Amino acid sequence: MLTAEDFSRFPLLMWEKVLSKVKKAVVFMDDECAEALHWSGGAAALLEAGARNVRQFSSFEACGAHEPKAVFVVSTLLKGRTVDVIKDVLSLSHFQYCVVLTTVAHSVHLLANKVTAEMEGNPVFEQFEEKLCEWMGNMNYTAEVMHVPVVFAPVSQQLLLTPMFAHLFPLLGPDLGTINEKRPEKKRFGSLVDVDMNCLPAELQIEIKSLTSALNAMFEATGTKEESFSVGPMSRIIAAELASHPQAKSRRKTAPNKASIIFVDRTMDLTGAVGHHGDNLAEKILTVLKPLPGHVTDVQVDMLELTSLQRTPHSQNTLAPGCLAQHQSPAAQSLWEAMLTSKQKEGVMEVRRQLVEAASKEKLPIKMSMGRVTPEQLCSYTQLFRNSWGALESHCGLLQLGLATAQTLRHPDLPRWDSCLAFERLLLQALGDSDFPTVLRQLLPLMRPRGGDDSSAPGSRSKEDECGPDELILLLVYLYSLADEAQPADQGSEEEELEKLERDLIGALTLVITRETELSPLLQKLTGCANPEELTTERAHSAMEDMFETLRGLSHSRDHLKQLNSVYTASDGVHQATYRPFLRQVLEEVFHPNRLECPDIEHMSGGLTDLLKTGFSMFMKVSRPHPSDNPVLLLFVVGGVTPSELRLIKEIVTTHKPGAQVLVLSTRLLRPTDIPELLFATQRLAPDIGV
Repeated sequence: MLTAEDFSRFPLLMWEKVLSKVKKAVVFMDDECAEALHWSGGAAALLEAGARNVRQFSSFEACGAHEPKAVFVVSTLLKGRTVDVIKDVLSLSHFQYCVVLTTVAHSVHLLANKVTAEMEGNPVFEQFEEKLCEWMGNMNYTAEVMHVPVVFAPVSQQLLLTPMFAHLFPLLGPDLGTINEKRPEKKRFGSLVDVDMNCLPAELQIEIKSLTSALNAMFEATGTKEESFSVGPMSRIIAAELASHPQAKSRRKTAPNKASIIFVDRTMDLTGAVGHHGDNLAEKILTVLKPLPGHVTDVQVDMLELTSLQRTPHSQNTLAPGCLAQHQSPAAQSLWEAMLTSKQKEGVMEVRRQLVEAASKEKLPIKMSMGRVTPEQLCSYTQLFRNSWGALESHCGLLQLGLATAQTLRHPDLPRWDSCLAFERLLLQALGDSDFPTVLRQLLPLMRPRGGDDSSAPGSRSKEDECGPDELILLLVYLYSLADEAQPADQGSEEEELEKLERDLIGALTLVITRETELSPLLQKLTGCANPEELTTERAHSAMEDMFETLRGLSHSRDHLKQLNSVYTASDGVHQATYRPFLRQVLEEVFHPNRLECPDIEHMSGGLTDLLKTGFSMFMKVSRPHPSDNPVLLLFVVGGVTPSELRLIKEIVTTHKPGAQVLVLSTRLLRPTDIPELLFATQRLAPDIGV
């Protein structure tokens, strides 16, 4: 019988195809493929399979005469920049055998080349093979080009991510305006729900077709006939594309297994993505530690405490960082699962328990201590392994996770998490009692430059104080995503008051940003400036105006939903107002014992039979497919999922349908600060496809 584990194994099966080609080769790999491999065995897998070296996919790389074979692994179309890099590397080297593996299917290459006719074989790949021989300097040399969908990264047993699609995000109000600009007035769309695949720009169509092609390959490999469902406009387009995928139709006729896949737009619930209510250790580690260079998900763990090196300004460049992805050790893998899907306190206790167990096993002189776990205590446990090379090697994965936990718990930015949480709770309660401008006004006193000459003045905030510009932007997203939940007021006067208040907020936030002595990564992306010297008041003001234009539409993302149109429960005098996670509501509908039909979870028909069923059900009793009909449920969150939501999903499944096979797929694992970047600094309609 089909299980979620069969899908979790799919990425490793695909990497096997790559590994079969790398013997005696120099492997060149782009960042997205490198990140997918990072969670599927890492560079060690390539070297064990016989690769001579692993290098960055860059025009500045080349190989000597003693290295005759090259393998390129890329996540892009074989067009534009990708072709230029491959040509540069081959022209500067002495290869006689070249293999190019792309995650983009041949059918998508045809679309990118504007070929609509059905074609025999893989003509685009065959033409590229000839070019490779030409660039190697001899048409008798060997060249191979093939499609291998190494798209998914198995971050945990419960989660598959797609690093190639980390910047794919559901469309927003301003995007609808851009689409409508290019259409005749009579054919303009009233809302995002009306937009279909053919109306999207070519780059976004290619991105969506690449994703559905990878999903189709996964269903093909597992022999699965899927039923597709969607919640949200972008999810609807993706689910419809998967349902009508040309190769999927023949697969569905013969597939022995069945599964349901529900696509959900992240924009249905931004409150959960920017909120700090997640009592989760992994979420805090991902938020406060620096990302691993070239990676979207993993972070750098400082390994200095496991060495005898002195800490200097340059010591970080001396020692390679650790990370969270651990494949070699089953103990480290089970610890990572616990950190990802349990409460912070339970996660921290499990880290201590496993470190104590490992130290006892190695007969290291450990001092047991009960009670609260402190970062100092965890560091003292990891340092016990420093003088025993065998113990260090055996438990290296566990020690990296232990150090990541200790470094997070003592990180100077961590108190801001609790500060944001406290303010979010206040705002949540205020929404039930006041109109939106009144609640929004509560943010104005926070918007003051920190430090500065008047840092002793009553209004200003010290450098160590909690809310910086990043946190203020997060609070704005949090509040605007809940704007519809506020008490209604007189329409005309409320709009006028809101406009004036927004002008004040834009001015105050512009001042806060221009007074920063160092720009955070988020501010750099929002303003397009790398340092404060480049940042003018006009530039900051313009960025804030654009930001507020997007913010205004956030509360309308659920307007088209009939049932799941709120993520807020108002106070009833006994209980406080609470946030109701959207994914919880979706799963409670799916696992409802009465199998109720939810109008917002839309079934996407895969053929004439399904279409007839949908049509007949309007006037006669025909049972429509239900997500809980099949033994495996895949939940694909388009735009990213948070570690807290992974824990929530696990809890709901345990409560409502113990033993149910549920696997979460998503474009990325979210930190709160990722959302402003995806909302305000991402080309959603024109993703960079390298052409």
